[in-house]
Amino acid sequence: MNAEGIRMVGRFRLSPLVFLLFASFAAAQGAPAQKPNTPAQPPASASPIDANYKIGPQDVLRIDVWKEPDISRIIPVRPDGKISVPLLNDVQASGLTAMELAASLRDGLSKYLTNPQVTVTVNEINSRRVYITGEVLHPGTFPLLPDMTVLQAVSSAGGFTQFAKLKNIYVLRTEAGKQVKHPFNYKEVVKGNLAEQNILLLPGDVIVIP
Repeated sequence: MNAEGIRMVGRFRLSPLVFLLFASFAAAQGAPAQKPNTPAQPPASASPIDANYKIGPQDVLRIDVWKEPDISRIIPVRPDGKISVPLLNDVQASGLTAMELAASLRDGLSKYLTNPQVTVTVNEINSRRVYITGEVLHPGTFPLLPDMTVLQAVSSAGGFTQFAKLKNIYVLRTEAGKQVKHPFNYKEVVKGNLAEQNILLLPGDVIVIP
């Protein structure tokens, strides 16, 4: 074989090595840069719910205690308004804001932990609900929005059936341990009359459309 032939053979034998080197270089260029490990940060102190919202029975809370996974948990508020927390047993939650409850837990845990960082988040609001039953398209349970009236609540139920008695709607409310009936004449209220019947709703109110 002449010199030119030897050079050609050598060129083809080297090609795979060149290819591998080139592929490795391209992969290195396209690989994402590794981010340095950063130390964990304590949880934020604010809840996404309105800061003035008062926790109520049956609300679901998320309790986060930084670096204490055995204490952190998602827990419902019991009907008596309390929650059970390790080390502290029963803690009053109903009637407090998320930040007030976090401060209460922080004070209690300070007896057992060094500078505990506590966050309380309201995951589900179940204590502020109203109920609509009877001749509406979508009866059921509805969240009680701030300053919600009877008319607003009824509108959220999708409208009335053809059998609804719009003049005889009423709100059932428990007052001082007794059930009270508040009338609501839909036809008059939408005309701008009987505005006093379009009352602000309270948690647990039941709107009945006969």
